[in-house]
Amino acid sequence: MNVLGISGSLRRDSHNTTLLRAAGEMFRAGGADFEIHTGLKLVPPYDEDDDRDPAPVAVAQLRAAVAGADALFFSTPEYNSSIPGQLKNAIDWLSRPFGDGALKGKPLAVIGGSFGQYGGVWAHDDTRKSFGIAGARVVESIKLSVPFKTLEGKAPAEHADLSANVRDVVGKLAAEVG
Repeated sequence: MNVLGISGSLRRDSHNTTLLRAAGEMFRAGGADFEIHTGLKLVPPYDEDDDRDPAPVAVAQLRAAVAGADALFFSTPEYNSSIPGQLKNAIDWLSRPFGDGALKGKPLAVIGGSFGQYGGVWAHDDTRKSFGIAGARVVESIKLSVPFKTLEGKAPAEHADLSANVRDVVGKLAAEVG
C-alpha cells in the first residue's frame, strides 16, 4: 500500500506536520510505503484559465503524487474556524477535471489539531466535506481533532492516548484500501 501524506500547515515547525510524521511511522510499521508531499506552498492559486495542459509544474507534481497513491492522509490546522487557504486551493486543483480529478475514489482521512478549545473540528468537517464533493472517498468513521493546548508543550508522540488515536486512524484507513 502506498500512502501519501499532506499537511495543511505550511509552517516549518507545524504540530500538524509532526502528527503526519508520526502517522507515517505507523503506516511504515504496518508495511505500507508512506511519503509526505512537501510542495503545497508552491501550488499557485486556482484559476480556471491556468488549468490547461500542461498544468503548472507544482500542480502536475501534486496531481501525479495523489494519482499514484492508494490512499491519502491529511493533517490540517484550523484557520479562522475553517480550512487553511492553501489546502483548499490544493483541493480545487485536485478536483479538476470535475468528476475525473486525481481525487476520484481515493480513500482519504483527515486528522489534525489547533490551539483552539475544539482542536480544529470545524476545519476537519469543512475539509472532509470539500474532499468528498471533489470526488475522494472520505472515511467518515475517522475523526481525530487535537486541541494542542492539551499537549502541554510535549511532542504528540509523547502522549500515549494521542498515539493510540492516531494508530486507530491509520488502521481504519489501511482497512479501506484492503
